[in-house]
Amino acid sequence: MPPAALDRAFETLLVEEPDPHILQVTLNRPERANAFTTQMGRELVEVFQALEAAPGAYRCVVLTGAGERAFCAGADLKERNGMTDAQFAEQHYLFERMARAVLACPPPLLGAINGAAFAGGLELALCCDFAYASETARFALTEVTLGIMPGAGGTQNLPRTIGERRAKEVILTGRPFSAQDALGWGMVNRLCPPGEVLGAVRETARAIAANAPLSVRQAKKSITQGLQMDRASGMLFEIEAYYQLIGTEDRIEGIRAFNEKRKPSFQGR
Repeated sequence: MPPAALDRAFETLLVEEPDPHILQVTLNRPERANAFTTQMGRELVEVFQALEAAPGAYRCVVLTGAGERAFCAGADLKERNGMTDAQFAEQHYLFERMARAVLACPPPLLGAINGAAFAGGLELALCCDFAYASETARFALTEVTLGIMPGAGGTQNLPRTIGERRAKEVILTGRPFSAQDALGWGMVNRLCPPGEVLGAVRETARAIAANAPLSVRQAKKSITQGLQMDRASGMLFEIEAYYQLIGTEDRIEGIRAFNEKRKPSFQGR
């Protein structure tokens, strides 16, 4: 049962269930390269807080942008033109909350990077658990060319993804890089021909959704939290996460299905 907060139309997002157990969130401002506005920030916070509050509502989430030109160009600078310092700070605090809400998504979050991901758009892509990109996608963290700096996780998530020295070059120059670079650096998992990235991501989302949802969420949590710890502490965290699955119906169903030579029917219990 979808959370009630998601059962409505949004102004800047398309929120739909393209396959059973899978939620697709599409940034829907193609005429403005899917750039963030204050309204889009509010709506992304609403969507991802609803997912955090109802972790079993979906087994996988797909995040993409409308059209083929851009995933997200970052903050809409036309909206920012003329803002006072107080207004700018208030909006940015909203974008910080947005990034934290996306990072806290309990089910796996897969990015379908259909086009350019610049500034906050790249920071949003880095909040995904992993991503596929169009072969023609371009990436950049351009904030220092505008008198600011990455402030929605970019200085933290990019070094953890591509390494400190390369991340410093990307952030301090503000220069764009290609989808081929992103693949070689491990920032995206796969490149797809233009127009095919969303289909490939949804295929992977279906594979994840077919697995035991409690197991998937616990495994994701163990990876995410373990990377913030030393290895010995991470191993202890993993064992605690593992033992929470022993008493589940899905564990029994998985063993029974294996022995009966059939596909398991996992219920998330």
